[in-house]
Amino acid sequence: MPSTPRGLQRLPGLPPELAGPVAVELAKPVRAIPPPSALPGGCVYEPKWDGYRLVVVRTGAGTRLWSKQGRELTDRFPDVAAAALAQVPPGTVIDGEVVIWNGDRLDFGLLQQRMVTAASRIRAQVRAHPASYVAFDLLAAGGQDLRDERLSRRRAALEDVAARWAPPMQLSPATTDRDEARRWFADFRAAGVEGLVAKGAGTRYAPGRREWLKVKSWETTEVLAGGVIGTIDRPSQLVAGRYRDGELVVVGRSSPLSPAQSAELAAVLAPAGSDHPWPDRIGTGRFGGGRLSVPLTRVVPDVVVEVSADAALQAGVFRHPLRYVRVRRDLRPGDLPPLG
Repeated sequence: MPSTPRGLQRLPGLPPELAGPVAVELAKPVRAIPPPSALPGGCVYEPKWDGYRLVVVRTGAGTRLWSKQGRELTDRFPDVAAAALAQVPPGTVIDGEVVIWNGDRLDFGLLQQRMVTAASRIRAQVRAHPASYVAFDLLAAGGQDLRDERLSRRRAALEDVAARWAPPMQLSPATTDRDEARRWFADFRAAGVEGLVAKGAGTRYAPGRREWLKVKSWETTEVLAGGVIGTIDRPSQLVAGRYRDGELVVVGRSSPLSPAQSAELAAVLAPAGSDHPWPDRIGTGRFGGGRLSVPLTRVVPDVVVEVSADAALQAGVFRHPLRYVRVRRDLRPGDLPPLG
């Protein structure tokens, strides 16, 4: 049996729970940018990137990329994997977001294309629309687990690692100045940045826990596809749902879908069984009421859809039509907070 080369013997290893897949810390939604004193050690504010959460695991043997759901995505983002292999030292684990720029704006649709494209065609997408990796946390360095360190220390160590980076590897901006964070919240929206994430400078990294706070632009939110107007293979409108006290309730309906939107939604829908709680008809008036009704095609409520809505809410229900934005393949129903 051949022996291990001496150079590899000296490379730092990683604890098993950081070798991949890696459990990540999560954020819970809040309505406003929290004050600096809201979290232990003071708030550190970062942009909320419109991409896929991605953990980079760099070992002596190579680089692997993991989603927050535990799926390996190395083959989906070979450009990021190659850059990390070249620029990140072995024994390093980084938490961040993979994004794709389309001109001056982030393009989530191009990310989704990476997820569904045949492996033989990924290289063409890499050439046409290269991905970028935006790092915001350091979970391990030199093979040492850093998750019990304070965020302020992890951030300082990440900045040291990132000082030698070049695109597509990037360091996410961070600030403790709430006024600067407010400017980011307003100014970065045009580039497709979803909002802000606030983290406690004095906190450890807590896998699986929602101890960070996220503030999203009021322009968009997520709902479940609970049903559609029209047929399942050609929906004309989305009927949106959310859970309240364990019950799936209707929270709104979209304006008419474009042919492209209809096709995108139809591709991920499945017919519901007899246990679906909604009726087979829905009213055409506000909140699904009114004297007139139309047939409702019920679907399995496991598809998360991003919609655009105004702030006119009543008991968690949107009073005005929603505008369909896209399917969120990276989110699951459990990622949506229940209605109060």
